[in-house]
Order: sequence, then structure tokens, then C-alpha cells
Amino acid sequence: MFGTQSKRDIALELQAQIPVLRPSIHARRANITVKFQDLYGFTVEGNVDDVNVLNEVREKVRQQGRVWWALEANKGANWYLEPSVSEGIALKSSLKLSTLANAITLKKLIRKGIPPVLRPKVWFSLSGAAKKKSTVPESYYNDLTKAVEGKVTPATRQIDHDLPRTFPGHAWLDTPEGHAALRRVLVGYSFRDSDVGYCQGLNYVAALLLLVMKTEEDAFWMLAVLLENVLVSDCYTTNLSGCHVEQRVFKDLLTKKCPRIAAHLEALDFDVSLVATEWFLCLFSKSLPSETTLRVWDVLFYEGAKVLFHVALAIFKMKEDELLVTHHVGDVINILQKTTHYLFDPDDLLTVAYDKIGSMTTNTISKQRKKQEPAVMAELDQRLRRLNSQVNDKEHHPFPPVKSS
Repeated sequence: MFGTQSKRDIALELQAQIPVLRPSIHARRANITVKFQDLYGFTVEGNVDDVNVLNEVREKVRQQGRVWWALEANKGANWYLEPSVSEGIALKSSLKLSTLANAITLKKLIRKGIPPVLRPKVWFSLSGAAKKKSTVPESYYNDLTKAVEGKVTPATRQIDHDLPRTFPGHAWLDTPEGHAALRRVLVGYSFRDSDVGYCQGLNYVAALLLLVMKTEEDAFWMLAVLLENVLVSDCYTTNLSGCHVEQRVFKDLLTKKCPRIAAHLEALDFDVSLVATEWFLCLFSKSLPSETTLRVWDVLFYEGAKVLFHVALAIFKMKEDELLVTHHVGDVINILQKTTHYLFDPDDLLTVAYDKIGSMTTNTISKQRKKQEPAVMAELDQRLRRLNSQVNDKEHHPFPPVKSS
């Protein structure tokens, strides 16, 4: 679908090589800002220290790749697809010790990162996307894209508006070929699920999926399983009710896990949704470097949406000392934006997310969501009533009253 040896295909082939970044001697001496491309074709700016961090990360990726290859040689190419393994650790009396060991090994491996060349296969299998695709005819995606071609809806108009604003300057995404592929995925899904249609934020998620997966069709199915199975429902519907629930849950978790930060931010009258809404809607794809984002997604597609809370809390926790001495809302936003922009080492983030934040079960988060849902729905209903009231007022009084002199 992308044509033979497109820029995207070449980029995927180069991932296996994982080149070492080498700043010029002048840049090293002056410690000036340098520009370079990451594994997925994004232009990154940083100083020489940042380049050194990225090179260390790439060496870890190489080492992790060798671990995965060794396991495949020992256990077989698709060892992680045993039913009990791919469904997570299900402690049952009939569960074989070897299967349990594989499940524990897989969880640890995924948290350490899936090698870029294996990511498409592992994601597609473990997320449930392959299973979802298998329930429909083989030609489903091609039939869908042909059926909706030329149709115009509010969703397609918004998608067309957002295409050039999605990772501008990227070597493949910001080209006619990249725009066309992203459009087909987004428009196709908007017709598959009319309740979601299209929501801003999905363009960044789908774009990154296109860069990772080997085919446009696989990117479509990854988006489908993400919205239909992995994330909380109604996150991307018209009123964003699911996203509002997640924000309230996150605020509660921040109070419990990072009480000093939460108290200070409340004193500043800082609403965490000012930063966290974009994190949750774009799944960190607009905030974190791509290689760090994809390490988060490695866990997301295996363990579920709870990783988003772990990561969001970790970002605040990493900068606790700096945040506690802020005096203005703008200072908080600047610290958080700068932190996420330069988080080139995924292990720094994920170590804090799991070792310092502590455990959170999916069941605990589900209970928190149910607790917050009534308040969110009441708030959205009140907002809708207020909006309707304003519309009715304008219909009855289209012109403002004229002041008498």
C-alpha cells in the first residue's frame, strides 16, 4: 500500500542497525544544541549530554534485542503466544509452571522494552489486534477504505484539517504519501465506530502506529484494539466523558501517591488536567520523545491502561523538589513540559513509574472510575443545559439591548 521501498520501509529496515549518534567535534567542545533524527524519523534537539544518553539507550536496545533473539532460539519464534502467556499472568491451579515462568519472563521483558524490529509482531499478537482482525473477512480494511472514499462528514473535514498539523516536518508523515495513509486509517475508523468518529489526539496516536507497524492495515487494527479494548470506553466520544473520568481518577491518585505535590498544586490553584489531558488523549505521543513513548506503549498493549497513570504520576514525582518551590501555574507547566521533552532515557521514567509510585491494580483503578463517573456525567449534563440555555436566549433575543442615552 505504501509502494516499494518507501521512506517508511527504509526507516524500518534501518531500525535493526540502531546507529550510534556522533556529534561534531565543534558541537562537543561548545556543548551547543544539535539536531539529529531518532529511530522513527523525528528530528530531536538536544545538547551533547542528550546525545550520549540516547547512545546509551540504543546500546540497551541492542542488548535487549540479543535477549529476545536468544529466547526465540531457545523457546521458539512465537513462545510468548501461548494462550496463558499472552493473556497475562492468570494464576490457576491447572497452570503449568513453565507457562507461568514464561508469563513472568514476558512481563519483565516488555517492561525493559521490545526491540524495534520485533515491536510490530509482538504488539499485534499480544494486544489482541490479530484476534480482532481474524473475526472479519480478509478484505475488511480494503473494502472499508474503498466504501468511504469520497464521503464527506464532520469527522473527515476535521481529519483533513489536522493532517498537516500532525508531526510537521517528519520525513515520511509530512508528505503526500504519509498524509494519505494517515487519512485512510483515521477516516476508515471514523466510519467503523460512529460514536467515536474522530477526536483530535487520535491523529498523533494513529501516526505513531503507522511508523511502528509494518502495514497501514495493521496500524488500523492496532487503533481499533486500542480504542475498543485497551483504553477506557468513551475516552474519544463527543463529550470526552471517559477522558474526564480519567482526569479525576488521576487527580485522586496524585493526592494518594504524591500528597506533598498535590497539596502544593492545589494551593497554586493548578488543575492537573492542564497537562494531563493531552498526555491521556495523545498517549504521551506529543509530549515524550518517540522512543520513550513507544516503551510506554510496549507496556500499554500488554498490561493495559493503568500504565498511563503510572507514567503520569512518575513525571510529577521525578520533579517533586522543583515543583514544590514553584509560585505560579506557568512555572509548573514549564517544568513539566521541559521534563517530558528531554526524557530520552525510558528507563529513568519507567523505574520511577514502578519502583517509586508503587503498585496499582486494574481492579483498583476500575473502582475509582466507577466512583467518579456519576460526578462527571452530572457535570457534563449541567454544561449541556447551560449551553442549550444560552442558545435559546440568543434565539429569543438575537440582538443585544440598546442602551438609552
